[in-house]
Amino acid sequence: MTTRRDFGADVRLAVMFAAVSLAWCAPALAQARYALIVSGAAGGQGYADQYGRWTTELSTVLVDRMKMDREKITILKDGQDPATACTAANVKRTVAAIRQRMGRDDVLFVMLIGHGTFDGIDAKFNLVGPDLESAEWGALFDALPGRVVVVNTSPASFPFLERLAGPRRVVITATDTAAQRFDTVFPEYFIKALQSEAADLDKNGRVSIWEAFAAAADGVRRYYQQRGQLATERPLLDDSGDGVGHEANGASDDGSASSRVYLDQELPGSAPTDEVLLQLLQKRAALESEVEDLRIRKTFMSPADYQKEFERIMVELAKVGRDIRTRVKS
Repeated sequence: MTTRRDFGADVRLAVMFAAVSLAWCAPALAQARYALIVSGAAGGQGYADQYGRWTTELSTVLVDRMKMDREKITILKDGQDPATACTAANVKRTVAAIRQRMGRDDVLFVMLIGHGTFDGIDAKFNLVGPDLESAEWGALFDALPGRVVVVNTSPASFPFLERLAGPRRVVITATDTAAQRFDTVFPEYFIKALQSEAADLDKNGRVSIWEAFAAAADGVRRYYQQRGQLATERPLLDDSGDGVGHEANGASDDGSASSRVYLDQELPGSAPTDEVLLQLLQKRAALESEVEDLRIRKTFMSPADYQKEFERIMVELAKVGRDIRTRVKS
């Protein structure tokens, strides 16, 4: 017996299959990107001018370079307008509004620009009116379904690493201890890195969060070196969720997830993230850091020991450099 086929059903199934296939093949095209920039309580005109400049530069980068929708960028600052004031109530309102619209594949980028404090128990970012403790910031983001990137560029920001760490989350702080309470230059270099071709280490035409962090950390290090000053800030990143955090040139599990997180919209044909190349670049950064540490310790070492250690690092650097060149050409 010949079975009569329902061609209408076949067509409907084909359409459904095509829709599902497109959803799997091009998830990034449906990804929504949100940003919350909080320029905290200034405490003086000089700070207000500086924070205002950083805030304007960052929002311009997000719109012009990252092609982010202006309507999905919220800026809260120290000003006269109650609706845009950097208050705890406005922060909570903004995050709650994003939660209503955010999907699992969406990304929220949060950057805190301003003063921070730590009283031995609680770390806070200074807002207009009552501040939010780091644990309160963490609770706000826990309710979000998508990925969250938090960059706290304030002094004494270190405790935010532990309090905000979690699955599908990247947390960056400007300092590696709560005792570092001096003004930071990290926001200057992080914003520059987001728009720098030099920060695109794997040369895929995009700057990942990890690449921006690594470039900014290098900029901070050079800033203090050129001035002959002891660095009062050491940026850390945690994307493994353990709340520990590591420097850009340190060997750790951190960096793998954030190297695949971007703020720009992925386009068809975009080059994929080359994780092997990134690992090589991380290793080179660690070796370069060893060279700098060795030069500091040279005074306390015998000439023979210094030469032996110097040659070891140079040989490793040469090998890594060769592997990087080979990887880039392939």
